[in-house]
Amino acid sequence: MKPIMLPSPARAAAVLVLSLFAATSGGVRAEVPTVRIEARGVVPAIATEATIEAVRQSTLAAQMPGRILELSADAGDRVRKGALLARIDPAEAAAAVAAAEAGIAQAESALANARAEYLRARSLVERKFLSQSALDNARAQFQAAEAQVRAARAQREQAATVRGYASVVSPLDGLVAARHIEPGEMAQPGRNLLTVYDPAQMRAVADLAPQRLAELGAGPLRASVELPASGRVIEAAAVSVLPAADARTHTVRVRVDLPAGVENVLPGSFARVHFHGTPAAAGAGAAVPAAAASAGSGVTSAASAPGPIVIPAAAVLRRGELTAVYAADGQGGFTLRQIRLGRALPGGDAVEVLSGLRGDETLALDPVQAGIQARSAKAAR
Repeated sequence: MKPIMLPSPARAAAVLVLSLFAATSGGVRAEVPTVRIEARGVVPAIATEATIEAVRQSTLAAQMPGRILELSADAGDRVRKGALLARIDPAEAAAAVAAAEAGIAQAESALANARAEYLRARSLVERKFLSQSALDNARAQFQAAEAQVRAARAQREQAATVRGYASVVSPLDGLVAARHIEPGEMAQPGRNLLTVYDPAQMRAVADLAPQRLAELGAGPLRASVELPASGRVIEAAAVSVLPAADARTHTVRVRVDLPAGVENVLPGSFARVHFHGTPAAAGAGAAVPAAAASAGSGVTSAASAPGPIVIPAAAVLRRGELTAVYAADGQGGFTLRQIRLGRALPGGDAVEVLSGLRGDETLALDPVQAGIQARSAKAAR
């Protein structure tokens, strides 16, 4: 029979198929990376949403009525402490000062007249030409005139103080966050003009239920602030819990101070705060990498008390409603173990196991490859 000659591409494909068949039939299988569960203390952690705010922020409001004559700063401008930001028309306040000064002059004139009447009445009483009651009346009028002078001077001080409100200055070094009025508009006492904040001192504020705070333990709190907009994670300088709960939401406000001088952090922006409490006293399961299934046999568990078991998220197999892991059976193979998961640890690389594991197993880090090996071993038997 004449041999059939295949084209060159067909021969290459045939050789590749035969090579794969030979490799499969030879029993070659890839090693599955594993982890060995070992006990360690687990630090309780909570992640929650937060809002960035400035530690030092002032909303400047008008303290006198008048038209806005000048605005020296706009949103985004950097200002110094004491710098002029706005000027209000002081005409009405200046008129009030002039009226107060005229009132002082009138009161002082009345005081001089009352003093003369009192001295005259006292002289006549000494010479028995006037009754004691007339002297008492003159003394009362003199004292009332003195009180009128003091009141007039106080009114002048008040009017001068109000006139000083015509110039609005910055109370701190910082940035103008917002401008709430335009030149030419009418300002009234209490109306907001400008908002100024110090960008060198920022913090994140979050509202937590007291039950969640209790999960972190009674020790001092630590926290890190994640800024999703820039991808940064900043360790907090201090964490303070306000000593009162909100009556409407029944939550407690927590302030997380950022280190001084952190740049490019805007008030009002979104943040995520990761709180870290005091490590639990009981041992908790943790995963320690091993080179292969047999390499972890020398690792011994140090668990002395039951606690939550933490495993890598990569070891978890999810198929529909099934959540499981592949555990080494001690004979070079793997068995499927159904588990129930708890909360995920910060970072998402590990997850807590509530049931299904004892805490001393060796788990496959590649559950798909471990499943293939388990099915191959079962078919071989």
